[in-house]
Amino acid sequence: MQRKVLLFLIFTCIISVEAGGKKMSFYDFKTVSIHGKEVPLDQYKGFPVLVVNVASKCGYTPQYEGLEKVYKTFKDKGLKIVGFPSNDFGAQEPGSETEIVEFCKLNYGVSFDLMKKTKVLGKDKDPIYKFLTETAPETGDVKWNFEKFLISKDGKVVKRFKSSTAPESMELKTAIENNL
Repeated sequence: MQRKVLLFLIFTCIISVEAGGKKMSFYDFKTVSIHGKEVPLDQYKGFPVLVVNVASKCGYTPQYEGLEKVYKTFKDKGLKIVGFPSNDFGAQEPGSETEIVEFCKLNYGVSFDLMKKTKVLGKDKDPIYKFLTETAPETGDVKWNFEKFLISKDGKVVKRFKSSTAPESMELKTAIENNL
């Protein structure tokens, strides 16, 4: 019995210790904006953040409109939205960063933050997406474009939403409101 308890304690310590003894949070990462500037994600510390992998040629692309509406509704209360364009699903984001920005502004008036094109799958998966997919309440790879991760003010993934969950759905808006 003591051996089982000891093994349990060792296992618990191993899985709870990350990055030099500290639990990682979303805010421990850096990325690059769609305009090529380094972005330390700790600039979002203290705010809820909705992270979305986006694409310009996807059946879910019209969700840009809903994301922008949600952003405008909640930005004054602190919500941040960060879009990570990805070409991992059916080559549905083939454009350059410049083309992506133009598309988003022209077609959907996107004013929330967009980052560089990012790998969300495979061995070259961006460390941010590795963190998101391994620490979300439902773990596992991103299944398609416009999957959403809600990050709490303290940098933890508190909710994950499938691509089919509309940005303006009650489920998503309620989760955002609960984290403001």
